[in-house]
Amino acid sequence: MIKVKTTITKRGQTTVPAKIIKKYNLKTGSKLYWLDTGRGIKVIPISDDIINTAYGIAEGQNLLEELIQSRKKDKINEN
Repeated sequence: MIKVKTTITKRGQTTVPAKIIKKYNLKTGSKLYWLDTGRGIKVIPISDDIINTAYGIAEGQNLLEELIQSRKKDKINEN
């Protein structure tokens, strides 16, 4: 596991640490997927094989329960 801090600029930009770039073979133009879990943010590099890239990114997030609760709130707000 690589632990590195970065800083966000006034324009909302940050730098991807060199260790991360090397480990995930990122290049100029590489895409990153930002996932807001509600408890934190995950940044996932997107490869050409999107299925394998996305596999397991929401593991442990209990998304089904969150969906059910969201639908209940929507139903209450409709009435």
